[in-house]
Formats: sequence, C-alpha cells, structure tokens
Amino acid sequence: MQKHTMQMLLRVAGAAAVLSLAACASPERTPATAAVAVSHNAVDNAVSAGAPELAPQEINAARDKMMRANQALAAKDYKLARELAVQAQADAKLAQSKAASAKATAAADALNADLRVLRQEVDRANTQ
Repeated sequence: MQKHTMQMLLRVAGAAAVLSLAACASPERTPATAAVAVSHNAVDNAVSAGAPELAPQEINAARDKMMRANQALAAKDYKLARELAVQAQADAKLAQSKAASAKATAAADALNADLRVLRQEVDRANTQ
C-alpha cells in the first residue's frame, strides 16, 4: 500500500510541475500542456487497473494518442496536441472501465461458483 501511495504522490507532483510550467506558457500552450498531463495520469491509472491485460486495444490506443500528443506539443501544434490528449484520456478511461468490469465479472463468476458448491453440499447433507 505504501508503494501505491508513493506512486500516486509522484504522479500528483509530476502533474503539478507540468501545470506550473504551463502557467508560464502562452495561452494556446497552457490548455494543451494540461490536457497532455491529464492524459498521462489517465493512462497510468488505466495501467494500474489492469488495462494492459484486460483491455489491451483500448490502452494501446490511449498510449498511441498520448505519444502523438507529446509529439504535437513538441512541434508546437497545440491544437492537435490538445485534441489527441483528450482522445487519449477518453481511451484510457474506457480501458480502465473495461478492466474494472472484467474484474467485477470474474469476481461475480467466482462467487457464483462458490455458491453452487455450497448448494450442492447443502443438498447432499439434506439427502443423507
């Protein structure tokens, strides 16, 4: 749990640093830089939720768009950078949701299997 807390603090510190740098930038650059920082956090959160295993297409799309947003930001194409960052964030949130859904489905399936076994044991005990 302590490792997770440290990772979260590093993410927040990184986002704060990016946003503070963005505050000194041009009006066009600020929203793009902030959007890219938010998309980075969204991708990190999706990865932590298990998206690479449970929603690989969505997380790969998010990573690709995030990479292209970084390239656009470096090229000072702030409009494209912001658009790609927003898309990357949406893809990452979808990946995170799909991962959470897959985990919930697996947990429900396991619970149903346990209940089935318990019912069989109760039925067997009642027939003896």
